[in-house]
Amino acid sequence: MTSPLLSNAALAERDLRHLWHPCTQMHDHQTVPMLPIVRGEGAWLIDADGRRYLDGISSWWTNIFGHANPRIAAALKTQLDTLEHVIFAGFTHEPAIELAEELVRITPPGLDKVFLADNGSAAIEVALKMSFHYWLNLGHGEKTRFIALSGSYHGETLGALSVSDVALYRKTYAPLLLTPFLAPSPDAYEGEPGESAEQTAERRLSELRNLLEQHAHETCAVIVEPLVQCAGGMRMYHPRYLSGLRSLCDEFHVHFIADEIAVGFGRTGPLFACEQASVTPDFMCLSKGLTGGFLPLSAVLTHNAVYEAFYAEYSAGKAFLHSHSYTGNPLACRAALATLQIFRDEPVLARNRDLAAHLAQRLAPLRDHPHVADVRQTGMIAAVELVRDKLTRAPFPADERRGLRVYLHGLEHGALLRPLGNVVYFMPPYVVTESEIDFLVDVATAGIEKAVR
Repeated sequence: MTSPLLSNAALAERDLRHLWHPCTQMHDHQTVPMLPIVRGEGAWLIDADGRRYLDGISSWWTNIFGHANPRIAAALKTQLDTLEHVIFAGFTHEPAIELAEELVRITPPGLDKVFLADNGSAAIEVALKMSFHYWLNLGHGEKTRFIALSGSYHGETLGALSVSDVALYRKTYAPLLLTPFLAPSPDAYEGEPGESAEQTAERRLSELRNLLEQHAHETCAVIVEPLVQCAGGMRMYHPRYLSGLRSLCDEFHVHFIADEIAVGFGRTGPLFACEQASVTPDFMCLSKGLTGGFLPLSAVLTHNAVYEAFYAEYSAGKAFLHSHSYTGNPLACRAALATLQIFRDEPVLARNRDLAAHLAQRLAPLRDHPHVADVRQTGMIAAVELVRDKLTRAPFPADERRGLRVYLHGLEHGALLRPLGNVVYFMPPYVVTESEIDFLVDVATAGIEKAVR
């Protein structure tokens, strides 16, 4: 048991003896100490030495209502006294039933079936397998491929990574991965000179059509992150692409998988990003904010037509073959129900609109910075693109790690920022205040100035 009297240095030393951290070059922590966090309060994290850090990224986009949220914590405490876990094959329980009912109620119309899993990558695996298996059950075993967007990211298990296009991961694990067809991203930052975001989306839809004309016969689904390609650099695009994608998927008889793991639950403005295009995907993948950051849980929603393709006598062999030991965990389901209750009881989305407007106002001056090529925002996601040359958009060399300098400056001054390469982004919890946004932007701006010298 950890004593609260131990210092940052003592805990960091113990950490390095045995722990191996995710997405981390552990050698860096020979010179940059690990930060042991002992407590969370709303938008803030507190380390073992009592220093406070404003969590500007909702701890990898999960803690949408901050840390140690009392409502979610109270719901978990109550659940702990009744049922912690039960096998979810052949058994069920009220928290899972209530959660499925609530997810069906709040998601786009037509998503009537809910499959629960453990985390975001698992949700993607479920959607990919379910799409493939659907077509197989209908006698279309030739459909074995997927279309993903360039610059996409859907997770780091092998299936999820197979439909991702982050160069570092694909280069390293390429021999183990499936090969998707890549459609050009509708990323507005990469639009032609003078082209609006909507025009870029239309042009990219035309290119997607060409791809489907060639490969729809062997394609199970098109998978996208609606509106914002998050881990790929917070690349943002117009909702027109989603409505056009829905039409193309219908025309060419392929599924539309919406990965709302990072962008769902109010992050882009409405409760779900797909709402901005008034579309219902064939599969919607949810996780991260689903439990308010308290416990791992994910859900894949689909429509009855998919479900019915698996519904048969046992001897027919059509059952969906996917399971996790902790599927439908009652504690995680109860945390999710408490999270969704906050959306029902409080004006979260309206408050987010005000916070997003304030964040936009505070970031606006950076548009004129000589090393900033773009300041973009979708709801409660904002990003600042750092470049070596503003006119040509020539990037800083990757080995200069300018984003790392912003990260270290942030920690030194009490803010958790975790740039993606040279993209400094903001995804704060929804309990952040305007004054805390001011602090976050001030620290980031100073860190940018320091990093680009």
